[in-house]
Amino acid sequence: MTGTTIATSPLPARGIGAQARAYFASDSRRILQSALGVIWVLDGFLQLQPFMYSAGFPSMLRAGAAGQAAWLHATIIWGANLALRDLTVFNTGFATIQVLIGLALLCRPTVRLGVVASCVWALIVWWFGEAFGMMLMTMASPLTGAPGAVILYPLVGLIAWPNQRPGGLLGVRGARIAWAALWLTMAYLWLMAPSSAPDSFKQAFDAAPSGMSWLSTIQYWAADAVSGAGVPLALVLATASAAIGVAVYRNWRPKQFLWAAVILNLVYWVLGQGFGGIFTGQGTDPNAGPLFVLLAFALYWLIPYPPDARADASQPIHSKATS
Repeated sequence: MTGTTIATSPLPARGIGAQARAYFASDSRRILQSALGVIWVLDGFLQLQPFMYSAGFPSMLRAGAAGQAAWLHATIIWGANLALRDLTVFNTGFATIQVLIGLALLCRPTVRLGVVASCVWALIVWWFGEAFGMMLMTMASPLTGAPGAVILYPLVGLIAWPNQRPGGLLGVRGARIAWAALWLTMAYLWLMAPSSAPDSFKQAFDAAPSGMSWLSTIQYWAADAVSGAGVPLALVLATASAAIGVAVYRNWRPKQFLWAAVILNLVYWVLGQGFGGIFTGQGTDPNAGPLFVLLAFALYWLIPYPPDARADASQPIHSKATS
């Protein structure tokens, strides 16, 4: 019998799902980039809602100037009036910028450009759109998103910077320092008005945006449940916030405390932020809840493996590097 030739066929092409996963979620760093990009695209589409093309949008911007320092008040009013001159052009421009930032983060060749643009635009929005999260006056509360949702975009972007260093441009130590500073600031805010007044939680839940009947029901129930309990709740949450910040910085049971941070921020997102008001037709972003969750997982992926664990070479952010 003569030798036989075995026909070989090319390996089947990977499915679309596998290809998308390889492009957008190949490792934890890429997951951060893609998730941040999706949020920016969502922000851009929210900016295209009919309300944003009405006088209500500049009025919403002006509301952030009330009670602020003179220089901040003047700049916010200037920005609102500038947008009002041709709201169609300016608002469409705002939306386009945000969508382009998101697309830049989703496309591998333009990730660096997307991160830089994300940092710059987030700071502009934090100033003119969020009045620095109301941090310069006694109206900032972690329950409603303080110190401001958009200040978290640069932090996530810097950690997700595409290089071979765990923690991106911040590094592991820098990421932990930023996390601790953020949560210690929140601990401080819990002890300030309006967070620590007897009815502060009830008022926050009653005033939270909704847009859905089931969400309003949950918020009203929660408001009644915490009526008059603002002081002890604020003390508990201030202590918890400080513990979350310090424990993660010191790398003491960081996974447990990061999960606690995720749970707390999901509660804040539902009850105090109403999903950022995105179901009301007037929300410009999903508020701080999802960004805090994303930042928590960015820190989670930087936790060193136990000595007997195997590192995955395809997960560059999952490095054993420590600060």
